[in-house]
Amino acid sequence: MKNRNVSQKLFLSYLVVILISLTSVGYFSYKASSRQLDQLVDKQLTQVVGNAVHHTDLYLKAYERLMVSLLNSNDIKRFIDLPEGENGYPYYELRKLIKEVSIDPLFIRSPEISDIFLLSFNGNAMYMYNGITAESFTKEQIGQQLAFYQANTTTTGSLNVLNYSIIPGQEHAMLTLVRRIRGLSSTEPKGILSIELRAAELSELWKGIDLESDGYFFIADGQGNYVYHPDANRLGEAMPESIQRQVLEAGNDAFTAKMDGKSRVFMSRKSNYGNWRLVVSLSVDDLRKPADTIRTTTMIVGGFTLVLALWLAIRFGKTITDPIRRLKSAMRETEKGNWAILPVPNHRDEIVELISRYNLMVSRLAELVDEVYQAELRDQASRIERQKAELQSLQLQINPHFLYNTLETIVCYAVIKDSKEITEIVKALAYMLRYSVQTHLEEITVANELKHVLHYLVVMKHRIGREFDIDVAIDPSYLLHNMVRLTLQPLVENTFQHAFPDGLEDYHYIRIHAGEEDAMFWISIEDNGAGIQEDRLQELRERLRQNRLAEHENESDREIGGIGIINVHRRIQMVFGEQYGLKIQSQINQGTKLIMMMPKK
Repeated sequence: MKNRNVSQKLFLSYLVVILISLTSVGYFSYKASSRQLDQLVDKQLTQVVGNAVHHTDLYLKAYERLMVSLLNSNDIKRFIDLPEGENGYPYYELRKLIKEVSIDPLFIRSPEISDIFLLSFNGNAMYMYNGITAESFTKEQIGQQLAFYQANTTTTGSLNVLNYSIIPGQEHAMLTLVRRIRGLSSTEPKGILSIELRAAELSELWKGIDLESDGYFFIADGQGNYVYHPDANRLGEAMPESIQRQVLEAGNDAFTAKMDGKSRVFMSRKSNYGNWRLVVSLSVDDLRKPADTIRTTTMIVGGFTLVLALWLAIRFGKTITDPIRRLKSAMRETEKGNWAILPVPNHRDEIVELISRYNLMVSRLAELVDEVYQAELRDQASRIERQKAELQSLQLQINPHFLYNTLETIVCYAVIKDSKEITEIVKALAYMLRYSVQTHLEEITVANELKHVLHYLVVMKHRIGREFDIDVAIDPSYLLHNMVRLTLQPLVENTFQHAFPDGLEDYHYIRIHAGEEDAMFWISIEDNGAGIQEDRLQELRERLRQNRLAEHENESDREIGGIGIINVHRRIQMVFGEQYGLKIQSQINQGTKLIMMMPKK
């Protein structure tokens, strides 16, 4: 060194410094890159498994919402409450209603559903298949199925996912979503509701996962059996014992084990449904290959570092300015209302932190928009509940004076004589009470309402001391038409109370008629009594038009029956719509006609 000139010394000095720098930088960067690569692989595995779990749970959650729509069906609840061994008309009527109203629309919207079935704890069963033919089950087979699903469901009614099927030969080709459900008469679960999906449809969620040539993704259930595997021949088989316990008990960290003669890395996550384990597996050799590539690349790049130093400085400047330009462009899109999310680089610096904060801001704005939408949905549901409560309150406002007077009549019979009239009137009154106190939202048939009126006439016969027949001129084809519960009898009672103030005569009549006109179905109650004064008639019509309930009843209301008429009118509108309700026609000393307008069947 002493005998060399300055340029040589500088050259040698630079050469030594560069060699030392490159060697030390190459060595430590290789070590650091290897560690970072291991962390990156771990993070990627975590993201892959996490995304698989998330999408699987979202997929199953959609079917959980679908099952909730079935839980709200009164027909399904009535089926669950059927007595043991019921196979007559009630069973087939409910089966027809459930299939047409609830099940067939689901089959159309979700062709991946294979079948839906109901099992009640009373031993009744209902199976419905979507495009497949299956044999019926014996009573013993139904009992075995019920015992199996009771053992694999919780009493809380939460959703359970099973790799099982009631269809022979399809045990591992189906996924069964099952939960316990209640009937109408009890708060405790009284049956089983189950939906079976084709597992091949669910596996489409996972086919897009790319884990290089020797990597793959599989799903195992709580017993260690394969639910999904790239090799379809392994479905339903148990995992190898070398990894089974570790997969089922794994936490958030990856673990290494030997499988098929190779060292492999596994990462497992538990799903929220079905006690499933979603697992990613990669070869250790594949994981080490990037580190070896880094080492070779570092040595090659080191030879060109001196020549490329200036060019790298220019490129370094671009690594700062390019992200800033992209961030600026994204902000302009955000100003226009387009939520632009920028990809976040793997390294961390101030610019990357700025991009992350920007992405967080955009995500929060999107969440706020979604929250506003959900709030509107909740407000709509609240309005519907208030309307139901109002309808139930209206149905409970039936005038009780008739029931009180009838009870007094029964007491008189009991004191004066021991006769069959007491039994007859009590039975009729019991039916009317039972029919009247049912306040839940329900449409009833015309035949049921006429039966209620018939029992009312039995009671009236003893109250007025004479027979009085109502002329029912209704075509039999209308008897199964729907109408609102407890609307016909209050109008008949109103006629008895107010149409014949001087008492019933032989020429008096009450006629019930029905028919269809355009899109309307109507039922009329007509009498030839005293009629309604013109001013009072106009007042009643105005109340019907304005939908004003008589919260502050007065003597005039009780005389004319305004409370009952307006009550019936409002309940018809709340069930069928504002375009329906009551119409009143009346002339003094010629009679009154009350017409209920409802939708055609």
